[in-house]
Amino acid sequence: MSDQFQPQTALVLFSGGQDSTTCLAWALTRFARVETLGFDYGQRHAIELACRDRLLDGVAALRADWAQKLGDNHTLAIPTLSEISETALTRDVAIEMGADGLPNTFVPGRNLVFLTFAAALAYRRGIADIVGGMCETDYSGYPDCRDESLRALREALTLGMARPFELHTPLMWLSKAATWQLAHDLGGSGLVDLIREHSHTCYLGERGARHDWGFGCGECPACSLRAKGWREHVAGK
Repeated sequence: MSDQFQPQTALVLFSGGQDSTTCLAWALTRFARVETLGFDYGQRHAIELACRDRLLDGVAALRADWAQKLGDNHTLAIPTLSEISETALTRDVAIEMGADGLPNTFVPGRNLVFLTFAAALAYRRGIADIVGGMCETDYSGYPDCRDESLRALREALTLGMARPFELHTPLMWLSKAATWQLAHDLGGSGLVDLIREHSHTCYLGERGARHDWGFGCGECPACSLRAKGWREHVAGK
């Protein structure tokens, strides 16, 4: 473990999806070094993890300074999360709304667990800044995506590890259309095309059908949100 945090280094939660790829580009414009972290928790759409290498190669090819800034890419296996979850992201069941008003794609505690593991890794790596793609504006009602939840968690992590952490959520107040626009602002059409071709969003892990916004089933909530955002982004140009 490093005795001192590296003030110019960030750790990005990098799943291989649209949001995390945009957050990676955001971090690369702000930090001197960026490491990435993905989680294998038994998700149905584990194919997203296989997308990360191609995305990282593509991001590095877009700008030489980004290539120089990219550091280690980590993967942590947390199979226990799926073992204690009965959700549509960790079981082969239909996606529907639950009696509690939340979609059954909600994996209880997922972001809290992810960020706790991320902070533990960041502690060992000497990193204080953690970047995640959580969004309160255009999300599926997940309580662990709320700004209030994440601010409370940041305080708990800082107190519990006696080190000052910052949790950056650059997409928190953005619609999906605005997220597409942010990607364009950060990396131009090259980054947008990379996200369309090689990132993965579909909850069902479907990559057979190619749409103008990318690959996916086109019907699940994740695909619908991504498609709607793309249409609004294109219409707003």
